Amino acid sequence: MLKENDAFGAAIADYENGIHGENIIVHSDICEDDVIPVDWLFRTENQMPEIEKKALELCKGKVLDIGACTGVHAEALILKGFEVETIDVSPGAVAFQQKLGIHAKEQDFFEMTGGDYDTLLMMMNGIGIAGRLSELENTLFQAKKLLNPGGQILCDSTDIKYLFEDEEGGMWVDLSTEYYGNFQFQMEYKDAKSEWFDWLYVDFENLKQTASKLGFDVELVLEDGQSYLAKLTLNA
Repeated sequence: MLKENDAFGAAIADYENGIHGENIIVHSDICEDDVIPVDWLFRTENQMPEIEKKALELCKGKVLDIGACTGVHAEALILKGFEVETIDVSPGAVAFQQKLGIHAKEQDFFEMTGGDYDTLLMMMNGIGIAGRLSELENTLFQAKKLLNPGGQILCDSTDIKYLFEDEEGGMWVDLSTEYYGNFQFQMEYKDAKSEWFDWLYVDFENLKQTASKLGFDVELVLEDGQSYLAKLTLNA
């Protein structure tokens, strides 16, 4: 039975049952509502944006896909011969992945106690689980504990300062806010609605500065508009 707060699980279940063309509504504390087309959760590798394709190319060794949702990245990697495990907090998403034969667990990333992974894959702004810029260092420290020496994090994010820029290039930001990329979101799909949760969009320079302090070599791999792919390699 689906949990009433598992919006992604409800959307995935509908898609499995042949109900296509629906949207997950994304409520935000800062900007207008947005939508995630449910069909997009089932994209093929060919349909993925260049940032995601490049991230798959850069994967190495044993991979942990964090926030894997329907497992589209994990599936693509498994077909290439990779050993892949996935975690997600959506019971419905995990159940769907398990039906596909993916080694998926319903697991909170921050409660993992150790690992032996060579690649942590954090797509669709997966680094956003930090919630706030002030928690990014703790998030990367947790990731570091899961990596083998020389392991890497592949993550994408977006510098969303454009949301606050005026025509003259100035920025309109609430000065009481710690960082303009700190958001709160709520996901809604039909009768299923998540709790509000913190989510971070981090610019590359802040990511680089924070990761470097923890012993990562940081590379800006690819840019697409305001979005980017970063590779964080743990010094052996």
